[in-house]
Amino acid sequence: MLILLGFIVLMGCLVVGVRKGGLGLAAVSGIGLIIFIFGMGLKPGNPPVDVMLTIMAVVTCSGFLQASKGLDVMLKYAEMFLRSNPKYITILAPITTWFLTVLCGTGHVVYAMFPVIYDIAIKQNIRPERPMASASVASQMGVCASPASVAVVSAVAILAATSHPFGVMQILSISIPASLCGAFAAGLWSLNRGKDLEKDPEFLAMIADPEKKAFVYGEIEGQNLANKTLPASAYRAAGIFLLGIVAIAIFGSFPQLLPHFPNAKGVLKPLSMTPTIQLLMLAIATLIMLFCNVKASDVASGSVFKSGMVAIVSVYGVAWMADTYFSAYLPIMKKTLSEVVLAYPWMYAVVLFLVSKLINSQAAAVTVIVPMALSVGVDPLLIVGFMPACYGYFVLPTYPSDLACIGFDRSGTTRIGKYIINHSFIMPGLIGVATGCFVGYILVHLIY
Repeated sequence: MLILLGFIVLMGCLVVGVRKGGLGLAAVSGIGLIIFIFGMGLKPGNPPVDVMLTIMAVVTCSGFLQASKGLDVMLKYAEMFLRSNPKYITILAPITTWFLTVLCGTGHVVYAMFPVIYDIAIKQNIRPERPMASASVASQMGVCASPASVAVVSAVAILAATSHPFGVMQILSISIPASLCGAFAAGLWSLNRGKDLEKDPEFLAMIADPEKKAFVYGEIEGQNLANKTLPASAYRAAGIFLLGIVAIAIFGSFPQLLPHFPNAKGVLKPLSMTPTIQLLMLAIATLIMLFCNVKASDVASGSVFKSGMVAIVSVYGVAWMADTYFSAYLPIMKKTLSEVVLAYPWMYAVVLFLVSKLINSQAAAVTVIVPMALSVGVDPLLIVGFMPACYGYFVLPTYPSDLACIGFDRSGTTRIGKYIINHSFIMPGLIGVATGCFVGYILVHLIY
């Protein structure tokens, strides 16, 4: 009964917190902790300090990249690529947004691409829902495949403390092809989804009004980065950032290049990738600041930095509350959960997927579920292979990127259905995640 009561408290805090937003989620977690510790007498768990510090370093670096307009450089070339291949927008849009997220570490870069994707689709008489919904899904699938993403660095930090550590490149060697296959599958399925515009009675009725037709086919001002001249400092910033990502990949692949220090037993061991990523991210931010004319005060006002700081606080509260609950009842849960997961390995992916939806964060889902899974004996290979399952918040169309996608589609084809769950993102999301998990599971067992 106590286990059930604790689970109800945990889920109740998550549901209430999600409705209040990221900071609200962290605040409500405090209530959950008080109930657990003062009400139920549970020993306080440990907040994920290493994960939080890594997130802070990554977010700081990404914030300097945005402030320097280095992010605009990447978006500019993405737009040029899409406009040079307009007929294939349904396939190329999700691949492009996935790639941008892999480079930048955040799916929020997709906002600048929605107007471009819509403009290309409507001018090609392609139903905008087809490329736009799959592009929104793919942008979030790229999170688990980026060396600069919070979800990946969190997984690295957690696995580093186990007897089966996986480095950045080991995880990416699985998550990159797996999530890319998922993004491609989502785009492929979207090729013929919905009615063609000339056969859609709702669309035809809407554009029968001259004003609405002019709005649907009209130009979107201020969104054409392809023709925008960016300062040389922006290109330097983008170059510095990409070189930093390459450095992380090299150190992750060749740990012998890292400084070595004696462990508790006096054996020389390479510096862990967790502090390595933190140090490199801060160094990259410093180089951008010094060589690209960036004011440190401008970073804090950027959307990337703000959303990242909210993520840190959310992870702090949610992970601490979850660790307190699971640690208290781990001996009881361990036998049952390990038997279920050993008999049905895919259940780990289902649990991770559902928690991601509840928390609305891939990083938070990883920090909550991965430590619990490791403690009950889940094979680290499964954890790496099922990385795409940490994206589950498309199930309900409440995530900012999905809502923005609906807002940018002037044709009204990207929408939320009558029954809420039947929205434009549900099928591309399910197909993308399922494909990614299937490919990841196969690859991790073939390679490792």
